[in-house]
Amino acid sequence: MFVLERDDGYSVTDFGEALGWLYLQSVSRNRTRRQQLLIEDVCQTLSVELFRGQLILRNARTDELGDAVIRMAQAVVRVSDIWFTMRSQSLQTTSDEVEEWLGEKRIPYERGVRQQGRSSKDWTIDFRTRTERTSLIFLLGTGTRGAVSRITEHVLAGCVDLSYLKSTHPNLTFVSLFDDTQDVWRDQDFRLVEDHSEVAYWSRPDTLERILVAP
Repeated sequence: MFVLERDDGYSVTDFGEALGWLYLQSVSRNRTRRQQLLIEDVCQTLSVELFRGQLILRNARTDELGDAVIRMAQAVVRVSDIWFTMRSQSLQTTSDEVEEWLGEKRIPYERGVRQQGRSSKDWTIDFRTRTERTSLIFLLGTGTRGAVSRITEHVLAGCVDLSYLKSTHPNLTFVSLFDDTQDVWRDQDFRLVEDHSEVAYWSRPDTLERILVAP
């Protein structure tokens, strides 16, 4: 936090540190719409301005400086805490980030695709992308270790039940995309699905891109 003396009083700013830190926690170049609304709510509540990526409080008089510093500190903490708030909704947030990332990469996609398996069960596929190959992406995300086995077994069952599609679509691939920003996964979780799908990690989007655009 920085206090700058101006002709009209003091300005208190974080010089972009809070939003810079938040930016580094995501592989997407842009904040989600929900994150932006939360940031704006923090600024409105504490009467702090968001200006060119920095939090700033202007025109504080000498007798107001202590209160200004406290408000700025609260704003920085609350903006930083947005990341932890969003982690509790990891799957939806990661889905939004993946969608933004696909748009940035200009990879054609559909979200929430329904596909019937060999067993006649309908499966919801998080994303279907189409480049030189068609990829069916299952997103695995949870903040609870107890749910890990259920999620990986569900994806495995989906890949097996839908595997018949490969007989008519030779360029079709299945992708298990793990939200590994949550430290809940074990090596055995990755191994469970790797024989039936390409395994990708959301912390490594370059690898995911190579999988999706491979000929």
